Amino acid sequence: MELNNNIFFILFFISLSDAEINLPSDFMVIAGPLTNVLVRTSAKDEDKHQEINFSMEEEAHYFCSDPLPRHLKDLLSTLHRKRVSHYKVILPWTRILPEGIAEKVDHNQLKCYSNLLNELIIANLKPVIVLHNGDIPQGLVARYGDWENEALIDLFADYARFAFAAFGEKVETWITFNDPSEITKFKHNKLQNTGSSAIKYMILAHEKAYRIYHNEAASKGGRLSIVLNINDMISTDVMFPAFQQVINEGMVDLIAVTVPYDCLQNHKTDTFGNETSKANEDSLQEKLTKIKSINNFLQILVFSLDFSRCADSALGSTEHHRTALTGILKAASINKVPVVGCDANHFLDSLPLYYQTSNSDKESIFSTVEEGNKFQLADSNSEDQLHRASILSSYQTVWKKFSKQPEAERDSFLYGTFPIGFLWSTATASFKIEGGWAERGKGESIWDRFAQEGKIEKNQTADVACDSFNKIDYDVYLMRGLRSNSYKFSLSWPRIFPTGYRAKLNQDGIDYYNKLIDSLLESNIAPMVTLYHWDLPQALQDIGGWQNESIIDVFTDYADFCFATFGDRVKYWITFNEPWVVSYAGYGTGQHAPGISNPTTASYEVAHSIIKAHAKAWHIYDKNYRSQQHGQVGIALNSDWAEPSSPNNQKDVVAADRYLQFMLGWFAHPIFVNGDYPEALKTQVKKYNQECASAPVQLPSFTEKEKQYINGTSDFFGLSHYTSRLINSTTNKTCVSNYDRIGDFSPQLHISWRPTVSPWIYIVPWGLRRLLNFVTHEYTGTTIPIYVTGHGVPTEYGGGDIINDTVRIENSAAYINEALKAFIMDGVNVRAFTLWSLMDSFEGPQGYSHRFGLHYVNFEDSNRPRTPKESAYFYTRIIENNGFVNSSSNNLIQTLIPNNNIERLMDLSASEVPSKAKVVWEKFSSQDVMERDKFLYDTFPEGFVWSVSTSAYQIEGGWDADGKGPSIWDNFTHKPNMVQNGDTGDVACDSYNKIDEDLYMLRALRVKNYHFSISWPRIFPNGRTESLNPAGVHYYNKLVDGLLASNITPMVTLYHWDLPQALQDIGGWENEELIDLFNTYADYCFTTFGDRVKFWITFNEPSVFTWEGYGTASFPPAIKRPGDLPYIVAHTLLKAHAKAFHTYDDKYRSTQKGLISISLYADWVEPKIINDLRDVAAADRYLQFMLGWFAHPIFKNGDYPEAMKWQVGNKSDLQRLSTPRLPQFTEKEKTFIRGTADVFCIKTYTTKIVRHHISRLKSFSYEYDRDTAEEFDSNWPTSAAKDFRAVAWGLRRLLNWIKEEYNNPPIYITENGVASKSTSSVDDTDRIFYYKTYINEALKAYKLDDVDLRGYSAGSLLDSFEWVDGYSLRFGLHHVNFKDLNRQRTPKRSAHYYTEIIHDNGFPPRKEDEFLYGEFPKNFAWSAATAAYQIEGAWRADGKGLSIWDTFSHTPLKVGNDDTGDVACDSYHKIDEDLAILKKLKVSHYRFSLSWSRILPDGTTRFVNEVGLNYYIKFIDSLLAANIKPQVTLYHWDLPQALQDVGGWENSSTIDRFVEYANFCFQKLGDRVKFWITLNEPYNTALLGYGYGTAAPGIGMRLGTAPYIVGHNLIKAHAEVWHLYNETYRPQQRGLISITINSDWVEPRNPYKQEDVDAAKRHLMFYGGWFAYPIFKNGDYNEVMKARVREKSLAQGLTKSRLPEFTEYEKQKIKGTYDFMGLNHYTTVLAFSVNFGNAIPMYDADRGTGTTVDRSWLGSGSFWLKVTPWGFRRILNWIKKEFNNPPIYITENGVSEHGDQGLNDTWRMNYHQSYINEILKAIKLDGINIRGYTAWSLMDNFEWAMGYADRFGLFYINFSNPSLPRIPKASTKYYSTIIRCNGFPDPALGPHECLQLEVTTMEPSTVKTTPTITTKTTNAGRVYFLGLEISSVNAASALYTLFVISIIAVVFLAIFSYKIWKPRKVNRQLKLASDTTELTINQNTRI
Repeated sequence: MELNNNIFFILFFISLSDAEINLPSDFMVIAGPLTNVLVRTSAKDEDKHQEINFSMEEEAHYFCSDPLPRHLKDLLSTLHRKRVSHYKVILPWTRILPEGIAEKVDHNQLKCYSNLLNELIIANLKPVIVLHNGDIPQGLVARYGDWENEALIDLFADYARFAFAAFGEKVETWITFNDPSEITKFKHNKLQNTGSSAIKYMILAHEKAYRIYHNEAASKGGRLSIVLNINDMISTDVMFPAFQQVINEGMVDLIAVTVPYDCLQNHKTDTFGNETSKANEDSLQEKLTKIKSINNFLQILVFSLDFSRCADSALGSTEHHRTALTGILKAASINKVPVVGCDANHFLDSLPLYYQTSNSDKESIFSTVEEGNKFQLADSNSEDQLHRASILSSYQTVWKKFSKQPEAERDSFLYGTFPIGFLWSTATASFKIEGGWAERGKGESIWDRFAQEGKIEKNQTADVACDSFNKIDYDVYLMRGLRSNSYKFSLSWPRIFPTGYRAKLNQDGIDYYNKLIDSLLESNIAPMVTLYHWDLPQALQDIGGWQNESIIDVFTDYADFCFATFGDRVKYWITFNEPWVVSYAGYGTGQHAPGISNPTTASYEVAHSIIKAHAKAWHIYDKNYRSQQHGQVGIALNSDWAEPSSPNNQKDVVAADRYLQFMLGWFAHPIFVNGDYPEALKTQVKKYNQECASAPVQLPSFTEKEKQYINGTSDFFGLSHYTSRLINSTTNKTCVSNYDRIGDFSPQLHISWRPTVSPWIYIVPWGLRRLLNFVTHEYTGTTIPIYVTGHGVPTEYGGGDIINDTVRIENSAAYINEALKAFIMDGVNVRAFTLWSLMDSFEGPQGYSHRFGLHYVNFEDSNRPRTPKESAYFYTRIIENNGFVNSSSNNLIQTLIPNNNIERLMDLSASEVPSKAKVVWEKFSSQDVMERDKFLYDTFPEGFVWSVSTSAYQIEGGWDADGKGPSIWDNFTHKPNMVQNGDTGDVACDSYNKIDEDLYMLRALRVKNYHFSISWPRIFPNGRTESLNPAGVHYYNKLVDGLLASNITPMVTLYHWDLPQALQDIGGWENEELIDLFNTYADYCFTTFGDRVKFWITFNEPSVFTWEGYGTASFPPAIKRPGDLPYIVAHTLLKAHAKAFHTYDDKYRSTQKGLISISLYADWVEPKIINDLRDVAAADRYLQFMLGWFAHPIFKNGDYPEAMKWQVGNKSDLQRLSTPRLPQFTEKEKTFIRGTADVFCIKTYTTKIVRHHISRLKSFSYEYDRDTAEEFDSNWPTSAAKDFRAVAWGLRRLLNWIKEEYNNPPIYITENGVASKSTSSVDDTDRIFYYKTYINEALKAYKLDDVDLRGYSAGSLLDSFEWVDGYSLRFGLHHVNFKDLNRQRTPKRSAHYYTEIIHDNGFPPRKEDEFLYGEFPKNFAWSAATAAYQIEGAWRADGKGLSIWDTFSHTPLKVGNDDTGDVACDSYHKIDEDLAILKKLKVSHYRFSLSWSRILPDGTTRFVNEVGLNYYIKFIDSLLAANIKPQVTLYHWDLPQALQDVGGWENSSTIDRFVEYANFCFQKLGDRVKFWITLNEPYNTALLGYGYGTAAPGIGMRLGTAPYIVGHNLIKAHAEVWHLYNETYRPQQRGLISITINSDWVEPRNPYKQEDVDAAKRHLMFYGGWFAYPIFKNGDYNEVMKARVREKSLAQGLTKSRLPEFTEYEKQKIKGTYDFMGLNHYTTVLAFSVNFGNAIPMYDADRGTGTTVDRSWLGSGSFWLKVTPWGFRRILNWIKKEFNNPPIYITENGVSEHGDQGLNDTWRMNYHQSYINEILKAIKLDGINIRGYTAWSLMDNFEWAMGYADRFGLFYINFSNPSLPRIPKASTKYYSTIIRCNGFPDPALGPHECLQLEVTTMEPSTVKTTPTITTKTTNAGRVYFLGLEISSVNAASALYTLFVISIIAVVFLAIFSYKIWKPRKVNRQLKLASDTTELTINQNTRI
């Protein structure tokens, strides 16, 4: 590795001058530009004869030639060897763009200059491009003249933009103009005025180019300036202040000057030939010092030294050069002028060539090659200085620089900024944050083993850590809030390769990192990825780990895979993070994993392997990936800074140097210097081995080939730095094997250094600057960037203020400032700074006791919530400023694009009574539940406004801060008993002091708008303009500016209920004086904020505060006059709103182009009886009173709704009042009010049911005036607010009502949300369900109903003061701890969910839900299912014995409606009917069960009921005759009661009885039956029957034992029967036999929470896994179940597990007892962890889970069954993975309706379509071995404890009809079509023949006690009539016959009803209405 390229030039400067200097290490040594004369000269020098003739003018130019002549390439290479670092290139505008415009480019010239730049870069010269040196394209000159024409500004800017785009990737330094004065002088000679104008325009052109560069090309980095004449810059001439101004305005990145060196002191003129001012009398040193005074922070580049005036000087040119350089060097050294570079053209011949080695190795720095060196060193002093510099090590050089630095200077704070493109990062490491230590195939790491062996403080582990494996969105959310542009994280090697080897990769781990990387990039955060951060796969450690050199190739293979997999998106790679720690602590001291203590051998072997592994990985990237991926690969090394303990003790200085070589040089020297360890390290190890020969250090050696391979293998220097040490050379010389003794140094601490909780970290900020200087001198020079890859300050867990971490703030600022000093003052090429850590995490041996995080993580909370600490907000400010600035804000505020297309809303006529909007109820109220609740996957329009809301009083606090006046809410809350718990808004969320915190949350959320309110009394404390409070104005200005800087648009409410108390004192809103006062306040806000605020809301929810404040007195001002005052106040508010609107419209709209409206509130209301016109009118009236009260005047005709005027007018008359209580508007006022809103803003939360109700007259009240009564449906989901139910579909209907009532105006939902209790956690699932369903209903309104919805605002941003409920209700997306003064904000899960919706702009269709067309495999088994007890009936017929279900159903309160299976579907007597419907269905199989007690009445073969047996024989024969294969279940829950009487399945003797029964069945039926199922759903038998007692036999007292015993016996019974069949009957009967298990699919309730992920797995293991594992896997229960029951049992004082154990013999006998897996599956649940305690032994406590469902999932007739087809595919994949893809038959799957819902069962068709399609996907896409599908159920039947209420049948059974006819529902045809097509034909391929066979339609119908006629036509003239297929003629005759019969029947029933049922007329009418409703629902249902 080369040292600083420019150090020789610096030393050469010393030789030329007498100055002691300290120049920056990246000093620019500049040569060039190429000119034609130089080309000719160099050609001659190379003896290359060329005929080149140039005119005099052309001599100074360069005609670009391509390719570049060889001699010029050699010239450039020679310049590099002379240590020139930069080269000027004059870009000719006239040649690149001959006509001056980018559209007319000369591509040859473009290519030529591009190649020239390439050649410079190849020669290691950095181009410095000058855009304009005087020549203007002739076409522009002809049109515009010269620079005196302003038009050239934009033209030059376009040229600059073109140049940046064309060459920007190759150029870091740009010059716009090379000395405008000289250009002007050349063009205008002495035309001073014209010159002044030209200079002005050139300066303006430069400024425009500067903005373009940094706004459009900033990602390319670099800097841009303008070269100015040094004399002009310090001149007092009025012509030149613009030169200083361009610097002061920040329009240059460095100060570039040209220095016309005047050797003739007695003749001085300026650039125009005039006599000079005093400026020219100054020396060059003085001039540079004056330049510094213009700006203290910018570096100065001496771009050009002009000695042209020295030609006639008596002194030689060398002396003038020396004098000029001396002036420069003195200015730099003595006056501290930050000179960053100098023109070297005049010294090139004097510079020697040289080669370089490392300073640290104490060899000669330079080996010069004399090449015509014409310059002799001037004197011996210079020679001595050069010699001294050459023998100083890098450490000594840096130490010398800083050793005498005064403390005041050392600790001074520097204001300034880092370069454009600086990387601001936070860091984590995989094993410290991810958790999921064994999740989804991850292998064990050495840290997993180390922690689980108890080697961590408090025996803590990283098993869950921060749970980041499940929380990608959470972590990226934090980074968006921080505004970091980079994130340093590590990959977990064992998560990608569990064993470390590529042969076994883990796709789930790869998917995790892909998602993380993609999420970062979507948030504009660059991933900086570490391949190895200490977590070696344990499998590799088991073979020696890093001591085994074979791991080098294994690591390289891992790195290669990562580059290939992620490198298209990752551009910053770190091979190893802090390998010193691995070597020292992991293998040296044993403090870290893997815990090996071998400091003399293992430590050095490991380092050796790591270095070689790093180099090999670097070469892999360099060779295979760099050219395509364009990334960087480096290494992150850690190091303390080392100070000599005694500054004057040379031995301590040497020891400090040695300390750094042992710590940093150990790895850095081989990689960055020469491929080998530092000489100091090698020498010291050799010395130690001589002194301690008995235990020598085994330092491996690199071969010469390895050295070459290792050297230079890093594109950047990653540096982690935390602390410093004082180093003493005095050590204990005893031979102990420790690091310090080997290195022969003694680290110490200074008493003044501030300690931290970590014993090894002391706060020494200035050490970082010195270390950066050392790294630059020793390793990187200026060519390799330095990335600070880790720095942090630990604080103690639980110690002090964990949120207000001032220690971290102070010290992070200090360390970052030292990096800034290194960059600005020392020229260190630092390009990134990384704070450790993003969040508190697992900190190795310290576990969780040390906290480095910017975000606090509560590790005691399973949610692992992340809360920003104050340091997070502080770091954000540094990032925003790119450093440290003096001003309050360095943000560039965006300019809002004004809304120029505001369309005035149409004038509308008054509403009818009821309004035409009643069509909404007609449209929606008849929807069936499936149609109403079906989730819509789609997105909102582009530009949809996503927002979040708050209000001033609820969040700001600062109630009397900085001059704010009291509001009515301040006054109200300070009175006792007005607010719950006596809460006030005095502090609230303290947002008045926490703008940064709120902005952080808003950025993280990704909202486009922020809806907040201005506090009127904060602006005008007494409500009037004379009381203006500047502090309040400043607060809102700062907030608005902060929002715009974060690209968030403010949506501002002027009044959100907090009236200044001073105005209430004069009557408040009763007083019409407030109209003008509000207008004045609004006018001021428009004036002050309107240039940035483009969305104004005058009043928030005026109906609410009007009623609650002046009607009920529950809100301030707490006046209770419900009969008149709400109307009076509303009247005033409407006029105030209108006046403010007109003020904005008249005065501001034309310039500000904003929107203004009012935000109204409304619930949705449903009529109690949807076809009762009075209830419909009541619902409409309710909305008119609530919403129309304000909306009707504004959006319609300027007046109140007719319904409201009618009601209040009539009530007033009835109350004998002389005038209506509702005030009236004059015609003028109506005109003034009408149309005073640009958009419709609505807030809504809930839905109510309304009915017509005549209210009392005596009490005057707005509430009674509307004559309505409201209620809720008890089934609607509740919330913490008692009056708010989550009824999402109401939102869609409300939006439609607004559309119909107000002519579809643009609508913004300005607030919508739900309350939770104050005790609720951040895991707010209910709020997620609320937003998911409500926003989806809004999407439906937009997509399906064409509602003009423009935006949605969630309420609220954070928990806040909830009015009279105080802090007891929480609406926030962010949790606020109101008990903590910091009011820390923590994102809830709902915040992340809302962010996801915003990111997706709704709910885009999911890939997994895409419908798959295709066929099932040939011979796929299509079946339908029933069970004996559910359909057979005949419970005592023909000798059948009692079953447990006979007993159970005849027990009171066991079955719904006291239903029994005594008759059921009477299938025992209806074989032919059942066979007919099976044939009609076209199934190939039929699954049914045998009734054990029908065949063997007492359960034994002692008595056989032949009649029962013959029933099954007959039925099976009939099936076979119809070519339908029987699938026979031996046991479907109906155990003979006789066996239950002796214990049932708790008694192991039942196993023998079951075997006996099965044997009999095989004997009698096995020749016919080839498909046997032993047991159906043993889970339900065990748990429901013997655990909960909700199924027969109804045992519910032994929940902790009985289910396990029963399950144990069932498994053994199954195995015995399987073996019986397998060994005795299979050879002859050749059938299949297995078991049917049932299971829901289980998802975690919170998929971002490991606890819920574990709960979901556990729930599944206790459910489907309970019976599946013993039979389908290993003969035993799964480990999760065994461990949990054992743990619980022991905790309850038992000596062994309550879960019985199988013997080894039993395990072998049970394992594999299947031919297929029978699976019953219906639905999915969401699981979460529940701790039931250990007091009561029970299954639920053992499982430790609870379940819920997603509210957006479609329901069914059964409370437990939600339609979740995607879960089907997932459980099938789980079975495939867990049980090695066994053959699967779906033996039950179906959906129910509750009660009689008619025949048009669209929900069932939808269910079967979606679920069967998931099976097709599982087969086709996932390769799952599924053999058949069975629909449950063939017909409606007895559904166990639900009786006949839940109907699953494909065929309808009318149980009130004695004949129990089987009537096909619409789903029968649909299912039969699927069967006939064997799947889903692709319509894109044209009509399939299977669809041509039968084209019929089934009209919807409702079946009551008599069948309803439904007609289906066919193409063949056939129809279905009463379920029979007959001719159309016969059907017509039958129809007419039935019609006549029906008329007669109707007449008879009418007469009978009139005479007999007349007294019950009213009740009957209600029932009829209900039936009519039901009929309407069915008739309006469509497929």
